[in-house]
Amino acid sequence: MVSLIVWLVVGGIVGWLASLIMKTDAQQGVLLNVVVGLVGAALAGWLISPLVGVPSINDNVFSIGSVLVSLVGAVILLGIVGLIRGRPRA
Repeated sequence: MVSLIVWLVVGGIVGWLASLIMKTDAQQGVLLNVVVGLVGAALAGWLISPLVGVPSINDNVFSIGSVLVSLVGAVILLGIVGLIRGRPRA
């Protein structure tokens, strides 16, 4: 139970940081930040982790490397969503 709570909190923080980087924070709430963080971590686990050899937060590993890999995945996810939605770049 504790690991689920930590996973959701870290996913929320990763999603929030990614939304700050991509300047979409005003459009997102807490729930969407958690979703972006966790889906971004899944994307990172699929694309980035094999390249750098560092797991994402979805692999039940909590380290600076896993948070950074998950953050990169969340930023990529927000970039893809921005391209699909046709959001103008800031």
